[in-house]
Amino acid sequence: MDPDEAILEVEEAMIKCVDYLNHEFTGVRTGKASPALIENLDVHVQAYGGVSKLKSIAVISSPEPRMLMVQPFDPATTRDIERAIRECKLGLNPAAADRSIRVPIPELSEERRRDMVKLIKQLAEEAKVRLRATRKEGMDNAKKMKSGNFITEDGQKDFEEEVQSLTNKYTKKVEELAVAKEADLMKV
Repeated sequence: MDPDEAILEVEEAMIKCVDYLNHEFTGVRTGKASPALIENLDVHVQAYGGVSKLKSIAVISSPEPRMLMVQPFDPATTRDIERAIRECKLGLNPAAADRSIRVPIPELSEERRRDMVKLIKQLAEEAKVRLRATRKEGMDNAKKMKSGNFITEDGQKDFEEEVQSLTNKYTKKVEELAVAKEADLMKV
């Protein structure tokens, strides 16, 4: 195994952790209606005798700044979709119309903002855990490369320092993303 390739793999895995966190943060609402609000939270709908992701059985749009519109591909799933949105962790109250579901986005109360900040911190901590797991894999790879005589002892130390440097860099990015999202959320 080439040490340079191994470092690239570690960095790619860490980039994916940060990207995933960014994706998760789009689902944390800041008072504005965005289709990503319910699209990215993986709202699962019990329909057709199984479980489907909301975005695979409906079109989600934002016709107004404080309103989401969910239009099922099959009108028979309207009630199932409405129930799934109501039961998701966002506390939304959807209302079914003829062939669509209107989801009003209420103003965030101070208490709700604090709950969302807790969610942001929880998501950021989960991302840090994934980064640490990636770091551990990188350190284990360094030991394997050393025992397989692919690198010297000094090479192992350099490799481990590089992995730690990447871990620090991406942990800092996670913290910056969390602080920015929290500031956006707390704006009234």
